[in-house]
Amino acid sequence: MRALVQLVKQAKVEVGGNTIGEIPKGLLVLLGVTHEDNQSDIEWLVKKITQLRIFKDEGGKMNLSIKDIGGDILIISQFTLFANCKKGNRPSYIRSAPPSVAIPLYEQFITTLKGAFSGKVETGEFGAYMQVSLLNDGPVTILLDSKQPAF
Repeated sequence: MRALVQLVKQAKVEVGGNTIGEIPKGLLVLLGVTHEDNQSDIEWLVKKITQLRIFKDEGGKMNLSIKDIGGDILIISQFTLFANCKKGNRPSYIRSAPPSVAIPLYEQFITTLKGAFSGKVETGEFGAYMQVSLLNDGPVTILLDSKQPAF
């Protein structure tokens, strides 16, 4: 499971011109699911995301977590995080889990995150064509991979 975590001043997701998820200051998390993912991948990512100390403290040092600042989280499903661009110019998405595997894991990720985090958790719509807008803060963007924790 991969998560691209972006520190944002604001973010929202639209489907068909309608806003379906929106947060002020917090984290935008693009989440990719692969065939081998399971509950331990979910738990590792949820713990890492909620404890990442990437928000600035009063001294300007990145020392605070999303929990510390009282921010919110927007989760967007993103199968392209497992794109393989090694051969040719057209990415292969063979490592991305099909919807029958990815949807239950995506939903379990959201449920687990909501259980571990008291802030607002908003989401996109799995499989929909979405427009995501954000105001990146910093910019701070971190890639997490549950299969390569030292990545």
